[in-house]
Amino acid sequence: MKGNHFLKGIWGYLKRADILLWLLLAAISIYSLLLLRSVSIATGTNYFRTQLMAIGLGVAAAVVVSLIDYAEVANFWLLISLASVFLMIYTFFFGIRVQGSGGVDARAWINLAGRTFQTSELVKIAFMVTFAKHLDAVKRRGRLDEPLQVVLLGCHALVPVLLCQLQKDTGAAVVFFFMFLAMSLGAGVQLRYFVILFVVILVAFPIAWEFLLPDYQKSRFTAVFNLEDPTVQMEGGYQQYQGRISIGSGKLHGQGLFQGTRVASNVVTFQQSDYIFSVAGEELGFVGCSLILLLLFLFMAKVLHVASMARDDLGKYMCFGFFGMIALQSVVNIGMCLALLPVMGVTLPFFSAGGSSAACLYLGFGLVQSVHMRRKESDGLRLRRMQPLRFTSKMKSP
Repeated sequence: MKGNHFLKGIWGYLKRADILLWLLLAAISIYSLLLLRSVSIATGTNYFRTQLMAIGLGVAAAVVVSLIDYAEVANFWLLISLASVFLMIYTFFFGIRVQGSGGVDARAWINLAGRTFQTSELVKIAFMVTFAKHLDAVKRRGRLDEPLQVVLLGCHALVPVLLCQLQKDTGAAVVFFFMFLAMSLGAGVQLRYFVILFVVILVAFPIAWEFLLPDYQKSRFTAVFNLEDPTVQMEGGYQQYQGRISIGSGKLHGQGLFQGTRVASNVVTFQQSDYIFSVAGEELGFVGCSLILLLLFLFMAKVLHVASMARDDLGKYMCFGFFGMIALQSVVNIGMCLALLPVMGVTLPFFSAGGSSAACLYLGFGLVQSVHMRRKESDGLRLRRMQPLRFTSKMKSP
């Protein structure tokens, strides 16, 4: 009897969930594990096992989150906001410091159960919730076009951006900024505010370049335009130059899964994370790279479809936040690997090694599933709430 009840529960969940979205995520996860298995064999470090554990925990967390009404989660926006700020500040003061060549000096990780955990990955999911709640509250009051409210929305987004900059994690700061843009545009904030913002960024960029950006970040920007320079190839542009060679060496079909000679020699640094796309390019060629692009495109398109079917604006804004995060990280990471964009330390969603990134992305996925599973509840709830009000109104009428 218990077995039948359990099976009915699974069947009931499957009927409510977005199965196509689950299947797309399963295909992406399996593809990621295959690529990381190749890197693990080559380097002797078991990225495959770590990623498998993270995916297992992530799937469990996604199922649990999807069973909770996302509106109930959003009701704890204040607690989530305070916890996020505390976590980022704690990381800044007590986190693990990572120093590298060229002046890299970031403090964006903490030690959690003997493993490193990048706190900004969890805060991205928290921002999906808190900023969606903020947008929804302003929209409900009909004040989304007021300059003061738009400024306050910008200040909300500025908090995680500045905290990431304090940690010297520019990549995460850019992701938060793009999530803000995607969610604000999705909510209907007028374009004139974004034009003003764009002008401010243009004016501020030369000042930031001169006084705020460290030398290693400047070299990453300039390296994109000078990769043919042998000096750049051995210094600031080393990763991009080697990554581009690896991608090109795969040609159409690649050298074969687990057969990449450059993967085996670990020529491209951080090929398990920032440059996982180069592993696909070398071993599976143009076909393998195209498959990554196709899977991510279909996944993002499905997230936007869930947003369009959401029962309310709150759910729609959460989906837009998740879409913005996946879209920005995908474009920046692949552009970085192809030497079209500067290196910013942004991983490829669901593909790159990183337990904290994978697990937290599944949390965001769970929220999207929660939005889908409750897409038909709105009308029924409104009717049940409005009928007693109409009845009471009639009883009081003369």
